Amino acid sequence: MLIALQDVTFEFGARAIVENASWHIVPGDRVGLIGMNGTGKSTILRVINGEYTVSKGSVNKIKNLSLGFFNQDLLSFESDEPILNVGMTAFAEALRLEKELERITKQLETDEGEALLMEYADKLHEFEVLDGYNMRHKTAQVLEGLGFSTADLERPYSQFSGGWRMRVLLAKLILQQPDVLMLDEPTNHLDLPSIEWLEKYLSSYNGAVIIVSHDRYFLDRMVNKIVELYQQQLHHYAGNYEDYEVEKELRREMQQSAYENQQDYIRQQERFIERFKAKASKAAQAQSIAKRLDKLERVEQVDGGPSKIRINFTPDKVPGKIITTLNNVTKRFGKLTILDNASAEINRGDKIALIGANGKGKSTLLRVIAGSEQMEGERIGGHNVVPSFYAQHQLESLDMNSEILDELKNFGSGRSEVELRSLLGCFLFTGDDVYKKIKILSGGEKARVALAKTIISQANFLLLDEPTNHLDMNSVQMLIDALAQYDGTYVLVSHDRYFVSQTANKIWEIVDGEIKEFKGTYTEWEEFKKRQVENAKQLASADKVSNDSKKKEIKTERSASSNSNNNTNNNKTSNNSNSQQKNIPIDKDKQKELQKHKRQFQQLEEQLARLNEKKTALETSMNDPETYSDKKRFQQLESEYAQLGKELKQVNEEYEKAFEKLMELEG
Repeated sequence: MLIALQDVTFEFGARAIVENASWHIVPGDRVGLIGMNGTGKSTILRVINGEYTVSKGSVNKIKNLSLGFFNQDLLSFESDEPILNVGMTAFAEALRLEKELERITKQLETDEGEALLMEYADKLHEFEVLDGYNMRHKTAQVLEGLGFSTADLERPYSQFSGGWRMRVLLAKLILQQPDVLMLDEPTNHLDLPSIEWLEKYLSSYNGAVIIVSHDRYFLDRMVNKIVELYQQQLHHYAGNYEDYEVEKELRREMQQSAYENQQDYIRQQERFIERFKAKASKAAQAQSIAKRLDKLERVEQVDGGPSKIRINFTPDKVPGKIITTLNNVTKRFGKLTILDNASAEINRGDKIALIGANGKGKSTLLRVIAGSEQMEGERIGGHNVVPSFYAQHQLESLDMNSEILDELKNFGSGRSEVELRSLLGCFLFTGDDVYKKIKILSGGEKARVALAKTIISQANFLLLDEPTNHLDMNSVQMLIDALAQYDGTYVLVSHDRYFVSQTANKIWEIVDGEIKEFKGTYTEWEEFKKRQVENAKQLASADKVSNDSKKKEIKTERSASSNSNNNTNNNKTSNNSNSQQKNIPIDKDKQKELQKHKRQFQQLEEQLARLNEKKTALETSMNDPETYSDKKRFQQLESEYAQLGKELKQVNEEYEKAFEKLMELEG
């Protein structure tokens, strides 16, 4: 056991976060800590981290336990160092030894004493044990896995935005390899390729991992336990989030059944007491039953669970069949090309998810579709299309001096105050929260207000840029349900794979400046991608077998031809002698040409051997499952493999021609 919370109670003022709660964390645990927004999940992590002291109970940890805590507070860190150097601070001891070795090396220039040499040898051994020679490589590998390019590694940390800074700090934490790694909403700062890389990394992580996340896809793939913070208690479930949902419903049914049975029993006993308490013969028995009821541990009635309020979009007009057409669109930012002569069409009823790595231009494409981004080419809007665009930059349109409820009232949707308050409840504004001024809200709260305004806009074409970023699981599910009932068309950008899998009927990617469309759901798209990888493996394997067979065939032909030529050459010895006696110059020229072709043939044979060795090495790398967790690496290998195939084909053709010519000259 690594950590034990035993009968812990912790309060913020008069508000209890947990009461008499227990939790044991053991090696190999992959725990998803879940609960409604505001219940105190991050607080529990801070209790474990030792930042808060419990008012009752104990938090026990094994000796020398190392804890790593990834959270928003890390953003207070500042540095002008390159991000590679920031990441390498994870290897504090190795860096210290590296400086010591540099100091001793300088001293050794003037002092070759035995004591100094021994000190150097000892510190060098320590440095090697800590794998100091690989710390730069490891840091670069993790940073690139989290989405940074090789060129980015030397850029100062201070030049990056908040989201990218969080990636650097996540990389540092990962490289520290703590016994217990606590991650508070890690996927908020990552794009899809980086989330997939993190999943691959965590699946083989040696320590225990505790994750607070609203990304249920991530939890389903990562965790083997769920701990739910609910009604000031920690409720434990085996399995991932999907297993938790099944078990939770079963527990709710059992609790409700136990509650109803107990209520029936209580009513029967109360009727008995009421009926016989005044009769002398039964009074003692009635009194005894009353005492038992007072001591009875009551089963609580199951609450209604998460809010089931429905969000309703109400498009005002029916648009034409074609919503938007893009013809030969090009968009560049300096030397960076986002779209290059790209074309696409959005039809009525399309539910499009635009996915891919950060920096590929997803948000830019949304603005192009909306008509708010200048570009080369043609954008044609459809008939009767009423768009509504939700993105971070839309927060500027909020009236900072308005109250939340008034902001929605003044938007002119015609909805009643009751409807608007219900809608705001879906987006985590309850009770008197609706009277807060916009200007005092956090960035996430403003984003939720802007999303609520998008929903009441009566638009028939929605453009949604990361709409789930500041929502809890319940709110995400309500948005999914609303979009399922929505009669309009939408294009959304999201790194929440569960959200995308439940809402999209088409997948768009920006690939080499083009818009690639897949007609199907996200799940079908994932299966399609897997088949592509498998087909590539099979094709590579088939090519290898084919080339090996061809090589053996050619060698067999050469061997047979060589034996035949040896006999022929023996017979020709006397003729050559006679020819020399007769001074025939053409034979000398032929011999010269033959030697030249033999050298060329040998060079081609060696070149083929080198290319086939390289091909085998590439196939080995491509067959490694880790390759497919790094999209950039896989694309590089694919490109190299395709280029190598062309080279092999060309050299094989030259080899066959050279072989035929050699046979002709030796014939």
